[in-house]
Amino acid sequence: MNSQASLMTISLPEQEKLIHKLQIFKIQGKDKRGSSILCVIGKLFPARIVSVEAVNKYLQEKIYPSLEQRQFSIVYLHTGVNRAENFPGIAALRSICDAMPENVKNHLNAVYFLHPSLQSRLFLALFGRLIFTGGVYWKMNYVTRLEFLWEHVKRKEIEIPEFVYDHEEELDDYRPMMDYGMEGDHPRVYVDSTVEPAISMYSMRCIA
Repeated sequence: MNSQASLMTISLPEQEKLIHKLQIFKIQGKDKRGSSILCVIGKLFPARIVSVEAVNKYLQEKIYPSLEQRQFSIVYLHTGVNRAENFPGIAALRSICDAMPENVKNHLNAVYFLHPSLQSRLFLALFGRLIFTGGVYWKMNYVTRLEFLWEHVKRKEIEIPEFVYDHEEELDDYRPMMDYGMEGDHPRVYVDSTVEPAISMYSMRCIA
């Protein structure tokens, strides 16, 4: 994730405090299937000064204990993420996924990946199966716009940062001829009894 030299200036407890202060990981609200939501804000992730060890320790102590006994979904806000500032790297993502307890993985229903860039789609198409193990990869769904996220997540029960809405306005100014809604790297049909009609998941290979 980072060089050892950059991490020597901030101790492990300080890294954990920073993760908590920034509220990068936050359990809040319910989706429309009644599952808890773990919201992950990618833009806030201080990749240059936070180690994989600190992230895994924080998740093990502060987040996973609350998810072990209940169904949950992950809403990952990719808005504003760039490789130089807040992308942890392939090895770090793999380590974080591998460190997730099996009983937590078994309770994970879906991962909603909001505002994926073309680069991130291509990256996950190539490396996603290697990074997200234990069935996590097959639960990942790309969501191009907030309006499509609200079809599966209760709007009033999750706090969306202002910069995400700002990005939505930018998309309105340069709106493509077609919004694809929700997609995955793998063709399948997502069926939710609480949402009609069922939404088809199209392979990203059709649009890349």
